Amino acid sequence: MAYVWLTVAIGFEVLGTSLLKPSEGLTKLWPSMGAMVSYLLACGMLAQAMREIPTGVAYAMWSGLGTAAIVSIGLVFLGDNLTTATVSGIALIVGGVIVLNLAGAH
Repeated sequence: MAYVWLTVAIGFEVLGTSLLKPSEGLTKLWPSMGAMVSYLLACGMLAQAMREIPTGVAYAMWSGLGTAAIVSIGLVFLGDNLTTATVSGIALIVGGVIVLNLAGAH
């Protein structure tokens, strides 16, 4: 169940981060409120996941997979550019999460 909490936490973190650009620096009410509520839910669910998953593994997965998802959303929906550095960075992040999990850190 802990990995379900973590997956949902990642989803809310990605949603919150995705709403930051439309909030225009937290000056637009509804996107700003959505971002804040999403972050609050993400942190609450991350805390639930960390009851069973070691802190380092949970946080690495939360931040790493969230970052990879945000880059993808930026590319598809927000007009961000794909560079060699972006691809390399994402590969390193995802690779690190895989290594942590395969190494038995959980």
